[in-house]
Amino acid sequence: MNIEKRIIGKPVRSRGAAIALSLGLGALALLLAQRVAFSSEAGVVIAPPALDEPVSATSAHEETAVFAGGCFWGVQGVFQHVRGVTKAVAGYSGGQRDTAQYETVSGGDTGHAESVQVTFDPTRVSYGQLLQVYFSVIQDPTELNRQGPDSGTQYRSAVFPLNDTQRHVAQSYIAQLDKAHAFPAPIVTKTEPFKGFYPAESYHQNYLSLHPNSAYIAINDMPKIANLKRLFPNLYRDKPVLVEAAQ
Repeated sequence: MNIEKRIIGKPVRSRGAAIALSLGLGALALLLAQRVAFSSEAGVVIAPPALDEPVSATSAHEETAVFAGGCFWGVQGVFQHVRGVTKAVAGYSGGQRDTAQYETVSGGDTGHAESVQVTFDPTRVSYGQLLQVYFSVIQDPTELNRQGPDSGTQYRSAVFPLNDTQRHVAQSYIAQLDKAHAFPAPIVTKTEPFKGFYPAESYHQNYLSLHPNSAYIAINDMPKIANLKRLFPNLYRDKPVLVEAAQ
């Protein structure tokens, strides 16, 4: 894991972080600056879903979806910049309520994935469009149990459909992208049963927006915001919708 995550409480699980500890702050800052300058984070241009949720004049203006795609800081941050999203909360999904705490989930054996619950207006942005952003910008759906510098089942790529329609749309889109060879390797993203969503601790909420210049965010997540703006200009909004402090 990244050295910055260790400082704020995330356990170190990579040899690189241990090496970084011995470099000294000056050398570490230089290395981080170089990594930012040459970051390989890039969005992928993919087709929209051929099948999407139907929307009509009588459709409800609020729907909820849950996505997991690596560290929830970046997943939340991207969705907070999507037009039509009214709330994006970082949290845990896939396990039981009594293990939905950060330090426990970080052990990798709770069944939880770091996830984001997205509340959106389906008359402004569809579930299928959220999926397109998720697969194109937020994460690499070909990485198994990891994203970027973070590894473990808690960082897996997973969609937690809240109803049969969401499940059908998500599964159909995965099949569509695989058939089109949209990615250089097969998609490992799974649609998993929704067992509940549990908000993460307050210090995890709005992390990207509050710390855009921190090393981890600058390297791994700010390029995703730039790619959202570049690839989805009609969905991008500059001012993010933030979780209230009481969350």
